[in-house]
Amino acid sequence: MPLNSNKILKKYYSIHEVAQQFGVNESTLRYWEQEFPRLKPHKAGRGVRQYTAEDIELVKVIHNLVKVRGLKLAAARQLLIKNKGGEQNIAEAVKRLQAVRQQLVELRRNLSVLESDEDEWENLAPAPSLFQPTLF
Repeated sequence: MPLNSNKILKKYYSIHEVAQQFGVNESTLRYWEQEFPRLKPHKAGRGVRQYTAEDIELVKVIHNLVKVRGLKLAAARQLLIKNKGGEQNIAEAVKRLQAVRQQLVELRRNLSVLESDEDEWENLAPAPSLFQPTLF
């Protein structure tokens, strides 16, 4: 039976897929399993780890704390124990803010293009005068 290539429909992800998604080694994920008790992927036959979407969300939070924010493992573990849902919300908020920032950069780029086009038009044609001289 072929593997399901549609990531949305997959129920389980291999340790290799999760490691690639976050740019870490598989050994790092295995070590995080020892350091963070909440991270317990399902183990199939012969100990093959199978990560669920919930496991991946927790890995995302751990990755954000340890790799992005630079916290030590003990500090990240304590933060996860104290604030189970809050860190995940912060990680989601950071992701949304990065998307908004990207949109703002794109708008700024488009605005500068429009302003340069406007300057070119002003240089090509003289501005119409409000008062036209009249002959008596």
